[in-house]
Amino acid sequence: MTGVRDSTVDGVLTRSARRTPRRTALRYGERAWTYEELDAAVSRAAGVLRDSGLTRGDRVGAYAHNSDAYLIGFLACARAGLIHVPVNQNLTGDDLAYIVGQSGCSLVLADPDIAGRLPSGVPVLALRDADDSLLTRLADASAFASSEEDGPRGDDLAQLLYTSGTTALPKGAMLSHRALVHEYVSAITALDLKETDRPVHSLPLYHSAQMHVFLMPYLAVGAESTILDGPDAERIFDLVEGGRADSLFAPPTVWIGLSRHPGFETRDLRALRKAYYGASIMPVPVLERLRARLPGLAFYNCFGQSEIGPLATVLGPAEHEGRLDSCGRPVLFVEARVVDEDGREVPDGTQGEVVYRSPQLCEGYWGKPEETAEAFRDGWFRSGDLAVRDAEGYFTVVDRVKDVINSGGVLVASRQVEDALYGHAGVAEAAVVGLPDERWIEAVTAVVVRSDKDLTEEELITHARGKLARFKVPKRVVFVDELPRNASGKILKRELRDLYAVG
Repeated sequence: MTGVRDSTVDGVLTRSARRTPRRTALRYGERAWTYEELDAAVSRAAGVLRDSGLTRGDRVGAYAHNSDAYLIGFLACARAGLIHVPVNQNLTGDDLAYIVGQSGCSLVLADPDIAGRLPSGVPVLALRDADDSLLTRLADASAFASSEEDGPRGDDLAQLLYTSGTTALPKGAMLSHRALVHEYVSAITALDLKETDRPVHSLPLYHSAQMHVFLMPYLAVGAESTILDGPDAERIFDLVEGGRADSLFAPPTVWIGLSRHPGFETRDLRALRKAYYGASIMPVPVLERLRARLPGLAFYNCFGQSEIGPLATVLGPAEHEGRLDSCGRPVLFVEARVVDEDGREVPDGTQGEVVYRSPQLCEGYWGKPEETAEAFRDGWFRSGDLAVRDAEGYFTVVDRVKDVINSGGVLVASRQVEDALYGHAGVAEAAVVGLPDERWIEAVTAVVVRSDKDLTEEELITHARGKLARFKVPKRVVFVDELPRNASGKILKRELRDLYAVG
């Protein structure tokens, strides 16, 4: 009875294909796929993978740009009982070799223009743009017909989702089919995803937010999705004006870029109905500016992390008023608490670490039993996020545990300092870190991208003094052209600490 009761990642597409076979499921470039066509392509691609000698449980890397072929490759792995390993296509050298090697990939699906970066000796199959690519082989391939013994089951691993590595080497979170399907349902309910929506997916598909919070849940409800190579403002504006897009997910960095594009003020963007943001904290002043320009646009704040699939909390449009700095309340299948260092739940209004209990959670970290034991304690997952929960159940993230600054023995949350800096019109982006200091233990240091090139360190520190307690005011301001980020938009503060600790 296992196969009858199980729900798998690829089964999400199959159900939509049977419900609305001729509805357009996906567009990429000049290609369009109906749900029926897409589901059939996934079965044939699964056959190609299994015919190549892969067996159930083998790991298959994906090192490629956004495309319809990328999605087909992911779903084909799921259908064939293989474990998909998405890899940032910007990684090279040791970083790339680490993920491919640590996961034990038997094959890597890659785009030809970047396949040469992969470690030697790793078998590669082109996803597209090659005569023998996965996409070109679909026409002659036989569909994979899974059996009770050979096909995927709910408890099987569907993906090794490597963490962002903002503080240490990435860890492969082991996500099962069952965990991801639970997360899809949570996303659908919390984010009001509808069959009639026309979402555009412009962020990297190897990242969990774009794939698992939006693209896969939208396939589950039967919507028409458009995949873009990246968050190109002109292309997004064209789709909105042409009636092909009405919802968009992007991290704050992309929303900031879109809002500063000349077309943001001149193009007709009234068809854009839903704006989703996440992956990093949206500075309150930036959100206020976006809402002022598009008062009819519904904003959703999505928060979570790779280990939980990744959606954990959502702040809906009606909940933003008076809570612009909140990440909302837990989604359908997530239970969250705020605890002290000993794991005891703290009273509402008290700062502590967020812990989760959920069927969405990963099974642990691939090949890392010690890290798994450290993260999963007493039946709860330790997130590493510092937050405060209010009496109505809303969470406000204060900082990452490892990013809190010890200034003279007093703990300073970098988020609060950053919000104060964003209140200055001359600040485009800001990241606050603690750097080693003989007097202060850690000196509060602001790394800032200016929108006003005449802005000085003294002027910005004076501004901060008017907003913050004295011990929270930056001791130093460093101006840079850009902040280091991973592909999901998260600022790599460890790189800033390493770079400026001796500067």
